[in-house]
Amino acid sequence: MKYHTYLTSNSGVNKPSINPCKLLDFTFLKLADGESHSADSGDREILAVILGGKATFEINGQKFEKVGGRPNVFAGKPHSVYIPASAKFSIKAVGNVEIAMPSAPSDETDIKPYVIEPAKVANGIWGAANFKRYFHQILTLVAQPELPARRLIVGETFTPSGNWSTFPPHKHQEDDLPRQAFHEEMYYFKVSPTDGFGICHYYNDDGENENFTIRDNSIHMMPKGYHSVVSAPGYSTYYLWFLAGTQRVQATQDDPNLGWVGRTVNMLKELGH
Repeated sequence: MKYHTYLTSNSGVNKPSINPCKLLDFTFLKLADGESHSADSGDREILAVILGGKATFEINGQKFEKVGGRPNVFAGKPHSVYIPASAKFSIKAVGNVEIAMPSAPSDETDIKPYVIEPAKVANGIWGAANFKRYFHQILTLVAQPELPARRLIVGETFTPSGNWSTFPPHKHQEDDLPRQAFHEEMYYFKVSPTDGFGICHYYNDDGENENFTIRDNSIHMMPKGYHSVVSAPGYSTYYLWFLAGTQRVQATQDDPNLGWVGRTVNMLKELGH
């Protein structure tokens, strides 16, 4: 089975050509100044993450004016808008705008739409040495417990030139807390400069093994299995990560053959790495 694809970047709605996940879905929305997109969320919750630019949202009659600010994903924390299930919504561009829209099934009908300002987004560093990467937590139970959602867990990771990310590789494919929690996951990638690349490595207990070349506007879809990312020297990669499962508590299991690398983080930090 194939677990990755390259999205189009046409004006309007762009969706993956394949999707092996049962819960998660994704839309990349690109609008020029004054263009708009209207839809109904149906039985899904959506988090609209502004990748770059600004837009005005109207959700069930409630308006959020000129949401956004950063010119691109490498230039600061995001603004995001939570769109609940059973909502009629419209998005109108204020200047050119790009928006990532992960979604998941939701049976919650009493959650109101809301904006997540950059001040609400947690940031920090995971890993050390050449597997150091920088993160934003946008909608997580750990960093934003006061923000309601049914399934979605969303954040961003920035992997510097030549570094590895999501390393050691981990999986989260069954509910067995505190050891592991079941979540599907997707990575949506941007690359700086845009002609650059990275590599994504995916494998699972069924013997499937896939390496694919990360390009700007590509997506990796992981219903199960281990996964890891590396940026080519001279290029930085960004990925929006989003998960959905039976719960929003996160727990992962490292590949037992590589888990020892994670245990070196504290030592490497003490050495200044």
